[in-house]
Amino acid sequence: MIPSYAKPFTYAIPWRSSSVHFGGHKGTQRGLGFEYRGNVPLVDYPDARRMDLRQSLRDPFEQVQVRLHNQDNTTPVFAVCDLSGSMQYAGRRRKLDIAREIAASAACSAHEAGDLFGFVGYHSQVEEPLLLPLGAHVHQAFEIIEQLGDFRRLNVGPQGILEVPQYLSQHRGLVFWISDFHMPLELIAEAFNMMSMHQVIPVVLWDEREYKALPRFGFGNLIDPETGRNRVILFREAVRAQFEAAFAARREALEDMFERFDSPGHFIEGDFDADAMSHYFEQYMSL
Repeated sequence: MIPSYAKPFTYAIPWRSSSVHFGGHKGTQRGLGFEYRGNVPLVDYPDARRMDLRQSLRDPFEQVQVRLHNQDNTTPVFAVCDLSGSMQYAGRRRKLDIAREIAASAACSAHEAGDLFGFVGYHSQVEEPLLLPLGAHVHQAFEIIEQLGDFRRLNVGPQGILEVPQYLSQHRGLVFWISDFHMPLELIAEAFNMMSMHQVIPVVLWDEREYKALPRFGFGNLIDPETGRNRVILFREAVRAQFEAAFAARREALEDMFERFDSPGHFIEGDFDADAMSHYFEQYMSL
């Protein structure tokens, strides 16, 4: 059964799939597709269904010509979900609950497109109970993703992202990296380099309460959910302004990082909007 929070969207890939399986994306394999590739003699490609009478009559060597087309093929689709401590942050909603919604929507979308889907959850390491190898079993994917709703773990970092590439496909695929990206830029760059054969879609989950819903004046505790460190801060207007400026600078740094790897970020600071995700692909990922 498809969960109510799975909201399918339309996606595209900006490359030609090398898969041999029939699907919905432009591919490199010749076959029964609609994209015209050229003509060859019937003896080279003996498929009488593709005979081109007009070209056959024009052939000076009087050979029967057939039309070649590229076959539309499948592509691997993965959702890679950050399970580190900062993803437990709950402003209006818990980040990991929104991540569950996005991952389920990606699984549903891949199923509707006829693509294979896999899921990888990680924190300081890959969380094997939340690991789904690439396959066509969409209901198994929903069962795995549903477990994010009960996942509660603090004081764990995001270093496991460097283990994720070994669980991805050997063929180029589409990878939805779902995270708040509250991690060192050096780690993000290293992960992008290790996943360079894939098209990575950074889905950035922020909540404005992280940096706007702060005390106006008085002492407050800041706890790092990934290290457990506690820090006492005297809040005042200047400090609030520094927090907002820091997040603005962080967003700019992330956007620059994503652009370096030809992977524009999709920032979400509220509920997941499937139409906005479809628009993202129309804007950035058309072939």
